[in-house]
Amino acid sequence: MTYLVLIASVLIGVILVQFINDLKPAAIKLLLAFSGAYLFAICVFHLLPEVYQSNSTNIGLFLLMGFILQIVLEFFSKGIEHGHGHLHNHTIPVSMLISLAIHAYLEGMPLGGIEEHIGHDHYRGSLLTGIALHKIPVTIVLMSLFAQAGYSKMRSFILITIFALMAPLGTLTGDLVQELSQYHSEITAIVVGIFLHISTTILFESSEAHKFNFMKLVAIALGSVLAWMI
Repeated sequence: MTYLVLIASVLIGVILVQFINDLKPAAIKLLLAFSGAYLFAICVFHLLPEVYQSNSTNIGLFLLMGFILQIVLEFFSKGIEHGHGHLHNHTIPVSMLISLAIHAYLEGMPLGGIEEHIGHDHYRGSLLTGIALHKIPVTIVLMSLFAQAGYSKMRSFILITIFALMAPLGTLTGDLVQELSQYHSEITAIVVGIFLHISTTILFESSEAHKFNFMKLVAIALGSVLAWMI
């Protein structure tokens, strides 16, 4: 089920791009605001309390590592993770695609072997939902970049399929590599650090020079409430 949800989230983004010809930037920003608020809220409500209940004495260090790692990844991905979709010379650098693939792979890893460490359905559900909601706008932006670069449908399909498989591969790694199980809390802390960077960046950028936007406020409130309820 976990693998299906991860792949389906990318498929939803592809379908939205294909069947809604005039996908408004404002709608994408609202979706980003909703997913950013949800990511931040699940970190506060679920993920941070869980990782700090572990036996590791260096959780804060791993959180910071994840935060800094995302800064490095965004240097190459150009901020696709939080909705940026601009190309120079209509070309997509290979480093951008590799960075996005690494990001997707890492965020899927904590979903592997959760039962052995946490044993709570709400943990898997909240984390999985957060990743899935985040992948939809990222997929939309990525598909728009493929179109800007003039990629054929076949090439776009191959690349988006690779992207769709990266998070499930991360989860599969967490399930199969038993040696990683003893570092599950540390791996989760790194991903939480990544989520904190992405979510806060989205929320800060959603302010639009500190101008009040009622619809974005509603989207942020809904994302936060959903995370609290789950």
